[in-house]
Amino acid sequence: MQNTSYIALSRQAALWRQLDVVANNMANANTPAFKGEEMMFREYLVPTRSTERALGGKLSFVQDVSVLRDTREGPLTRTDNPLDFAIHGDGYFEIETEAGMRYARNGHFRLDQTGMLVNSQGFAVMDERDQPIIFAPNETQIEVAGDGTVTTENGRVTKLKVVKFANDQEMRNAGDSLYETTQTAETVERPSIVQGMMEESNVQPVIEMTKMTQILRDYQGVQKMLDEEHERQLKAISTLSNAKSA
Repeated sequence: MQNTSYIALSRQAALWRQLDVVANNMANANTPAFKGEEMMFREYLVPTRSTERALGGKLSFVQDVSVLRDTREGPLTRTDNPLDFAIHGDGYFEIETEAGMRYARNGHFRLDQTGMLVNSQGFAVMDERDQPIIFAPNETQIEVAGDGTVTTENGRVTKLKVVKFANDQEMRNAGDSLYETTQTAETVERPSIVQGMMEESNVQPVIEMTKMTQILRDYQGVQKMLDEEHERQLKAISTLSNAKSA
């Protein structure tokens, strides 16, 4: 009698986690270079006592397997800020943090008090030699070519390092628009970098809102079924009890 409730609860739990993912997408709809995520589900079969019989079957539960990241490039928006960089195509900027090397598509950078190029959290942006990029106090005309070469009025300074990985789905969110991974980084020899532009989030709020509405309806539908199943069980127990008393 409990199988129906267990199966419904597995679906309800999966819907709740899916709702968390959609809510996170909507919350980051305006976060630069944010990549939307989506839950992956599969059918999880549990053998029953009658499985070995000719007409035996299995109970079908809902199982959320993982979260799939939408790695498609977000739209590029012009900011005219010389320290805003957008990567067109594959690749990530390499950022050195206190916890180790991290990677980002968000190219909203600035100069700290020492003249070092850092991200919004103050972590150093790496060059092709895995060194921080530092500008002299008199260098104000910073330009970045499409291949990442950095120059000023004093000439060539260095080249931004852009890397890629074998499987982007294995990269984990590390917070603050950063990713971490145990994969070996491969340098992109010919990156496509656009100065004065930012990559926006690839989340489409209207679509996410539609998903959220559908998830809530599905959740309510499952809850209604659970309530009806509970009432059915109570009636069955009451009927059996009355039959024994008679």
